[in-house]
Amino acid sequence: MRSILLVIPAVILTICANAASLEYDRFFTDKTMRVDYFHTGTKGEDRITIDQVYQEGAWPGTRNNLVDELNLGEYGFRVYDRATNLLIFSQGFSSIYNEWQTTDEALAGVYRTFSETARFPLPKKPVQFSILRRDKMMVYHEVFTTVIDPNKTSDVNKEQRSSYRVTAVMDNGKPSSKVDIVILGDGYTKAEMEKLRTDAKHFNDVMFGTEPFKSRKKDFNVWLVEVESKESGINVPDKDVWKGNPLGFQYHTFNTPRYVLTTNNKAVRDAAGAAPYDAICVLINDTRYGGGGIYNLYATTYTKEETNSQKWQMDYVYVHEFGHSFAGLGDEYYASQTGYNDFYSPGIEPWEPNITALLDTKNVKWSEYVTPGINIPTKWEKVQYDSITALQAKLDRLAPDYYEKREPLFKVLTEFRTKAKHAGKVGAFEGAGYASKGLYRPSVDCRMFSLSLMDFDPVCSAALNRVIDYYVK
Repeated sequence: MRSILLVIPAVILTICANAASLEYDRFFTDKTMRVDYFHTGTKGEDRITIDQVYQEGAWPGTRNNLVDELNLGEYGFRVYDRATNLLIFSQGFSSIYNEWQTTDEALAGVYRTFSETARFPLPKKPVQFSILRRDKMMVYHEVFTTVIDPNKTSDVNKEQRSSYRVTAVMDNGKPSSKVDIVILGDGYTKAEMEKLRTDAKHFNDVMFGTEPFKSRKKDFNVWLVEVESKESGINVPDKDVWKGNPLGFQYHTFNTPRYVLTTNNKAVRDAAGAAPYDAICVLINDTRYGGGGIYNLYATTYTKEETNSQKWQMDYVYVHEFGHSFAGLGDEYYASQTGYNDFYSPGIEPWEPNITALLDTKNVKWSEYVTPGINIPTKWEKVQYDSITALQAKLDRLAPDYYEKREPLFKVLTEFRTKAKHAGKVGAFEGAGYASKGLYRPSVDCRMFSLSLMDFDPVCSAALNRVIDYYVK
């Protein structure tokens, strides 16, 4: 059901938002509302229809910062109280759909439909639910709106959606005052549940051994939902391998062999809903290097490495992909295969906190972290670095001898980054966001740039801390 957009002046919205953030009990119950909807279209289109509205368990998210001021994500959703027109909840997010729109398939005019979900505290009274999307100038515009009445019992599904076993990997207190991560497994059979538990503990230890998470460990809870699969491993379409497991994760998303996502959104949300959660991490019980992360959707990581000397790569992927899904951090590398076309528009400042188009060299977006005296843009040994990565890019990553052939190049690249003139400093280094030119990153190296176990640079760390604060303060 469609209705007229509620237009409220920006100044009034800000005042109302601040007031609403202090009045959780006025507008919301202690339960969660989950809105599943279908997102349909091709390049340049957004057609949205409601699928199902659910009532889930206790609301695990913040009860203080109800109106999202992080300004992250390609999309955002807004919840207005119908009786007062107050903005009472909002959140930014990105989606598989908006990534798919940059692929050759969408460019060819093909239409596809994806399932998506918005979650917020269960309202006490009818609300106006709206979805917005950024235009090319990064300004949000409404693409869908409808009224949802939580008291219309025929429209709100209250059945239990999951019977999976839930265990605490790390419990530091009440969910509403913590960041709650839920870990799911896909491709783990009943006989492999102990491996899932071991993997969950291992990757959790990896996460909280990495800054800034190490210093913020007490602000997190981590839960494991033991999802059993009928077969070990996940789908590998380019190898004609199909498992039919509950969550449906697969390699070769958007024709990129290492990109692991699923279109079975409802199954993921049903499983995650067995535990309180603000963020989802999915462990993939398979051997091909791979993973994925989309802001406020989920992060995925492979968990079986055939080469013992390369097992550290799984640890890298887990934390790197969480950077995407939790804080909207962009990929800072630019010499790797992706399925995207023109992911960032030329001459437009990206919303990601760690990538800039550097439209104003005197006011770089992370100016407060820039190393005093460093030049903007910042010259670095890019020509030499690119010559080495070009040789590495020619190797077949799926070949049995890939690691053997990569090793000497990998060592040179690692030493190169470590000994770079501006290593450890913050400036504006050209090469980021899949583009060799025109986009800049904060540091020579970072967890979002290179395949390594280094921590996040100061700009990425600040972005992560800001999101943590959003949930816990």
